[in-house]
Amino acid sequence: MPPKKRILSSFVMFDVVYEDGSQSSNRKVPASELTGLDGDMPAQAIIEAQDREIGLASGRPRGKIKQIIRTPAKPAPRAA
Repeated sequence: MPPKKRILSSFVMFDVVYEDGSQSSNRKVPASELTGLDGDMPAQAIIEAQDREIGLASGRPRGKIKQIIRTPAKPAPRAA
């Protein structure tokens, strides 16, 4: 039986920790923006832009980002 093909996702998920201690989970960043030698560095600028848009829409600006971390992948379901 041939091995299963891996499905490539068009987004990478990140967890964001803000300087005030609040946290935002599963923030989407296009995978195409993370190709190259910079790794995950461009993700912070993209998430900051998303935060500005959210702040304008809600009227409550987000705090400064302290740290971003890739959301761990969920383990595949085990066959019975």
